[in-house]
Amino acid sequence: MAETRTSLCRLCTAYCPIIVSVEQGRAVAVAGNPAAPLYGGYICPKARALPEQHHGPSRLTRSLKRRPGCGHEPIASGQALDEIAGRLRAIVDEHGPRSVAVYVGMGSVPFIASYSIAAGWLRALGSPMFFTAGSIDKPGILIALALHGMWQGGQPPVDSADAWLFVGINPVISKSPGFPGQNPGLFLKRLVDKGAKLIVIDPRRTETAKRAYIHLQPRPGEDPTLLAGLIHIILEEALFDADFVAANARGLEALRAAVAPFTPSYVAARADVPEADLMEAARVFAQAGYSGVSCGTGPSFATHSTLTEYLALCLATLCGRWAREGERLTKPNVLLPGFDARAQPWPPFQGWGFEPRLRVRGLGGCVSGLSAAALSDEILLPGEGRVRALIVCGGNPMMAWPDQAKAFAALNDLDLLVTIDTEMTATAELSDYVIAPRLTLETPMTTCMPESVKYYGTTRGFDQPYAAYTPAIVDPPEGSDVIEDWEFFWGLAERLGLKIPVTTYFGNGPQAEHAPVDFILDPSGPKPTTDQLIAMAHRHSRVPLDQVKQNPNGQIFECDQRIGPREPGNDARLELAAGPMLDELAAVLAEDNRAIEADYPFRLVPRRLNNMLNSFGRRYAQLARKPYNAAYMNPSDMAALGLADGDLIGISSPHGEIVGIAEGEAALRPGTVSMAHGFGRNPGDDDPRGSGANTGRLMSAEVDYDPITGIPRMGAIPVRIEPVTSADQG
Repeated sequence: MAETRTSLCRLCTAYCPIIVSVEQGRAVAVAGNPAAPLYGGYICPKARALPEQHHGPSRLTRSLKRRPGCGHEPIASGQALDEIAGRLRAIVDEHGPRSVAVYVGMGSVPFIASYSIAAGWLRALGSPMFFTAGSIDKPGILIALALHGMWQGGQPPVDSADAWLFVGINPVISKSPGFPGQNPGLFLKRLVDKGAKLIVIDPRRTETAKRAYIHLQPRPGEDPTLLAGLIHIILEEALFDADFVAANARGLEALRAAVAPFTPSYVAARADVPEADLMEAARVFAQAGYSGVSCGTGPSFATHSTLTEYLALCLATLCGRWAREGERLTKPNVLLPGFDARAQPWPPFQGWGFEPRLRVRGLGGCVSGLSAAALSDEILLPGEGRVRALIVCGGNPMMAWPDQAKAFAALNDLDLLVTIDTEMTATAELSDYVIAPRLTLETPMTTCMPESVKYYGTTRGFDQPYAAYTPAIVDPPEGSDVIEDWEFFWGLAERLGLKIPVTTYFGNGPQAEHAPVDFILDPSGPKPTTDQLIAMAHRHSRVPLDQVKQNPNGQIFECDQRIGPREPGNDARLELAAGPMLDELAAVLAEDNRAIEADYPFRLVPRRLNNMLNSFGRRYAQLARKPYNAAYMNPSDMAALGLADGDLIGISSPHGEIVGIAEGEAALRPGTVSMAHGFGRNPGDDDPRGSGANTGRLMSAEVDYDPITGIPRMGAIPVRIEPVTSADQG
């Protein structure tokens, strides 16, 4: 007889509450939890596949070691740690601590200690070479916040908005942390039903765009052009909040001059959108009682990602879209420390130029972290500081990094590659050791992680003071040998004689609500439980962890904290005219995005899939309706090329080529190709119909990259499309 247990799906940052049916110690079914607040019982298909993830044939239940020649064989986790520690010691002795790097991917999202303990272990080793997937996802927002400043009082609740602007974001599918991810489809429906007007900028008529009052369907890559155009209209028609700007911002006239060339006629012609719709969008946004703006991965993958985020912040500040003195604080924190929010900014600061310096492209430390797009070069480039050992924690670089061919060469060049992952990914196939971890239902956790994403964007995080805790609700499969991510680093520290400094931050650099919280893990003493680690990490929470644990469905912890007045003598201002951003906007004005279209007439853009998350889900029968990532095209483009659904097509960029499978989608703007990332196989093992194509092969990390974050062009990629015949495939 099955029993039901409450828990949290932790595959993405939405953390949807779930009810798990358990039979004989195994999860057999997952449903949404209708008793949990905020979510309305919603879950997506990925959550329903959790039983297959935990007990399906693709799960690794024992760690693996590469055999001489090819393939892998099982190895006990303790033995693997012994051998890895020995090899790391030899590498550090020969090449120095900097030769060891750690890369943390999205697979770390479910686990309390993966990020901070991995980073602390690496610091204890003496290496600064810590990289995350965030540096090739949305790094620009943190740089933009550093350049613009951040409003301490945050924004009013999203559900009070009369209008909202979505720039390349589709929260209905992505559950994006750039917009409330708690049942976003229902959230948007209710927002529209109460009269709010949605403005969507996207080359595809997405699930979110279907609810739009105005849908601007531009030529891909023109997001900063469109935002500059909206600002131009708002300033030209004096629709901005002059009093708020005068009291809280600076740089208005310099911004006005910078956007002056971005007239409605110029922007409409360049982005290929109706001028009347552009004008109406600006007026709707500015004249709403309250409105906000969210930017997604689409504009981040295109060039000028930091500029796009910065202009979005300027748009919010110009229209005074920040909470005022005396208003209720929307995000007073629950599992994060409480703070004194005031109607004033944390001022701008220099968010880049830190140590360590990388050896390529002038990149280095910044608030968004070291650029993972440069890690292949750090491995391949000879000389002092070269990376010789890499530990991949919950990531799949072979599917995620730009320029897959270079990534393949780099990972094969390492002296030691260790991957911690649940299945035999493309990266695991290249690894010397593959560590089998516990999965989400086998470990405890709280909602601290999705609460804390508020520090990575003003529209992120819970829009109400909600929190939940889940214990581990099942054991790992019988006979398995699996460890938690943090136990891997604990085991290495124990063998290498290291103490692990663990630091938790509560903001973006000096834009912090609370001082960092530190503790030391000493493997020479007793080993903590995961619940003890959770307690240590939450010891400064506004609401005590024990109180959060009392409600298994989670709870909204009502709080009537009000935003305080500006502190006496405080004259901090939000920056509307940061020099690097105005210089980049001038460069946008000067660039000719259409010159390349004679040879590469299409633009390839990314898309999210409801049943996949990056490379997760491809091995699960419940999710893998198609084993490949179709190359969606407008039917008129397909007809012009003589293509039918299911035809093989060659997709080539200035940097590489792949073979995809064409599929018509009338919702796409003509001239656009839309493909999900995270598919394909390693070079030399291609199977377009069996596993799709890796769009990373179309990218180069060495051109069109952001000079601060290092993220290269990963979207709006110029491509050429040609039919592929059987003879072409050989």
